[in-house]
Amino acid sequence: MLFRTTGRRFGAVAALAVSFALIASGCAGSDPTATNGGSNGSGNLTITFLPKNLGNPYFDTSSQGGKAAVAELSGTFAEVGPSEAAPDSQVPFIQTAAQQGVDALVISANDPTAVGSALREAMSAGTKVVTFDSDTDPQYRDLFVNQADAEGIANVQVEMVAEQIGGSGEIAILSAAANATNQNAWIELIKEHLKANYPDITLVDTVYGDDDDQTSFDKTAALLQTYPNLKGIIAPTTVGIASAARYLSTSNKKGEVAITGLGTPNQMREYVEDGTVQEFALWNPEDLGYLAAFAAAALVDGTISGEKGDTFTAGKLGEFTVGADQTVLLGDPFRFNKQNIGDFDF
Repeated sequence: MLFRTTGRRFGAVAALAVSFALIASGCAGSDPTATNGGSNGSGNLTITFLPKNLGNPYFDTSSQGGKAAVAELSGTFAEVGPSEAAPDSQVPFIQTAAQQGVDALVISANDPTAVGSALREAMSAGTKVVTFDSDTDPQYRDLFVNQADAEGIANVQVEMVAEQIGGSGEIAILSAAANATNQNAWIELIKEHLKANYPDITLVDTVYGDDDDQTSFDKTAALLQTYPNLKGIIAPTTVGIASAARYLSTSNKKGEVAITGLGTPNQMREYVEDGTVQEFALWNPEDLGYLAAFAAAALVDGTISGEKGDTFTAGKLGEFTVGADQTVLLGDPFRFNKQNIGDFDF
């Protein structure tokens, strides 16, 4: 999923009138030597994208960005991948890419270690390895393109709910599982941001829908009954926000309670268009793929080595700097609303 400093990020947003001509999928899922979406450039640069699995609209979109970037670089783009996101299902595709001598492999790992040996062999053969969306152990890649950091994810959710409820009132959080590490980290940062910047907003409760549609639906109903003055719900989970919106869309609280958080356009489209939800956030996978391709090219041509402080330019997104742990941050999450949700299909 999802990431970009604000300036760079929103400079890129103007280019988001995306034509989501989806990359054909199917044949490459069963044959590691087959490729999807190949585009032959005039240069010698070859970059292969390896998503968790093919036929996934999220990765179709990230590959669309990668393909556009490679075209701008006059290189050759390819996409390969398994049909299922199993821990070691990407291994034969990594091995094939290394045998073919591709310059760079851009991968969203299904498992941080199961693909490690294959990636290490590819790196030894001279292939640059960039992870995006889902990282491996750092020893198995040259660079990780991170979609967003925890603070950015937490802050954008606070800002959205604050704007939608007028900066004051009671809110609640509908999370996933109580032991979800990322959710709990975001919630702690949400609390800190509220305390520091929004003293008139009171967080009355945090409940857990376990990323189950019906449980999240029921928890939403319980929140609205328990807290009659509730003005907003933050759901930092794609399952939770869709379930909460589904409940609210037929509730007499529609229009009185704001629901926001992290969701995907396809899940949330009907609720945005019918006015149940004003705005939610996630990173833009097309920008993520675009940035990952430029980062891979920068590694190949020696512009960067992956060391902290290295800088490179990623086309329309502008300049990026390599941070700690060989990581490049795409930036703040992107806000989806009625004005732009029609531009996305994932």
